Amino acid sequence: MKFQGSQNYVATQDLKLAVNAAITLQRPLLVKGEPGTGKTMLAEEVAQELGLPLLQWHIKSTTKAQQGLYEYDAVSRLRDSQLGDAESSERVKNIRNYILQGVLWQAFTADAPVALLIDEIDKADIEFPNDLLRELDRMEFYCYETREMIRAKHRPLVFITSNNEKELPDAFLRRCFFHYIKFPDADTMRQIVHVHFPQLKSELLTVAMKTFYDIRNLPGLKKKPSTSELIDWLKLLVAEEIPLEALQSADNKVSVPPLVGALLKNEQDVSLFEKLVFMNQRNR
Repeated sequence: MKFQGSQNYVATQDLKLAVNAAITLQRPLLVKGEPGTGKTMLAEEVAQELGLPLLQWHIKSTTKAQQGLYEYDAVSRLRDSQLGDAESSERVKNIRNYILQGVLWQAFTADAPVALLIDEIDKADIEFPNDLLRELDRMEFYCYETREMIRAKHRPLVFITSNNEKELPDAFLRRCFFHYIKFPDADTMRQIVHVHFPQLKSELLTVAMKTFYDIRNLPGLKKKPSTSELIDWLKLLVAEEIPLEALQSADNKVSVPPLVGALLKNEQDVSLFEKLVFMNQRNR
């Protein structure tokens, strides 16, 4: 298997090398980067290009590692044992009826190779990555309820994403191939926009990108707008048929762009940008 990129995802050369290195080493690919830079979409596109089914495990602050392996539904078994009818009594005899398979179990027992996405691993508590060390390293785990070892029939292609909200343990990092998705430069961003809006006029794109990067480079922003927010903004500009003149002032000074709420997502950043525009206008 080798990832060469796809029509729907602009992958830089170093990103393609990282994906193929993880495939060669048979190690999870740990992808970090700003929110909205396409980390989750990478797993989806690689899986599609390589013809692999994709299993996704979206991590929350309350997610435990055990949930990715399996969960034993003891409450349902107790309830069935109390019903007393023949069907429930027969069901209770087999504990496997109360084992809920997690995504790792499903990936390990799949009859053909699959891709597995563990999305936003840094949302969970600090022990979460350590709890998965053995399973991701040896591709096996033990189910105590059924007293069996679950081993991977085929090693899945594992993608792990992180927004860098908290540090990951060194022991976990050693078992991964790491890649940081840098924020796209202007040329790469144009390619990304072209994938989503192939008919977009070049004049509109040029002015919109200048506004976008001006806002991103504004010092003191709490949250810089990301690639996905630029795509959303362009979609609104096209849908609302915003004229080119509304995006730029006659003397090329800074102004508040229309639909700026697609780019700036909190009141502090909006206020900061408005102050900049006000000061800019006073200095004319």
